[in-house]
Amino acid sequence: MAKKKQTGPDWQQSAGMFIAGQEHVDEMDLTVIEMERKWGVDRLRLLVGVELREKFDRQRYLTNQAIWFGDLESVKRETARMVKAYQALDRAATEAGKTGVKPEVWEVALPDGSVAAIVRTNTEAFAVNREGRHARVFTLDEIGRLIHGFPEIAKAKEVWPGVEVTAARTNIRDPLGSIYSTERGIDETDWSLLETFELA
Repeated sequence: MAKKKQTGPDWQQSAGMFIAGQEHVDEMDLTVIEMERKWGVDRLRLLVGVELREKFDRQRYLTNQAIWFGDLESVKRETARMVKAYQALDRAATEAGKTGVKPEVWEVALPDGSVAAIVRTNTEAFAVNREGRHARVFTLDEIGRLIHGFPEIAKAKEVWPGVEVTAARTNIRDPLGSIYSTERGIDETDWSLLETFELA
């Protein structure tokens, strides 16, 4: 009988290794959730200096590489380092006097008894959604789109609860968004791993 070909990273080759690795990934994810609640999604890395941001993004790459291609020890090591990286950004942003997300929310009761909440940005919308309340949250940009395209766009919030208008995101690109694979070393000079993109 032919031996089954190994698929997936080394740390997922047995149930025991998978469980051990996933515990460390989960611990890292809990830190990410905590930081997103405090600072907003994809906001914290932009509140610190360039040097610290580069170190943070390099650690994100190494963590992704360990999770997708590594062994159990690399998953344990890199996820622990990722937690420390988030903690370092949290400290630096706090020491620099930056503030977390405290959304200003305007609410209105709709004729059907539901609630519409209006906030300025997607980051604030995420913070309101995380409060666990049942409300349809709209950003100012989405309100502009609703006014322009009413009633078709307004219907989307009813048909797909939690839908987000993604075109309202900032123009600052996440550098890891242009790297489609973390299989190779972080400093290897293989540009084929980068997506083709236009310079702004």
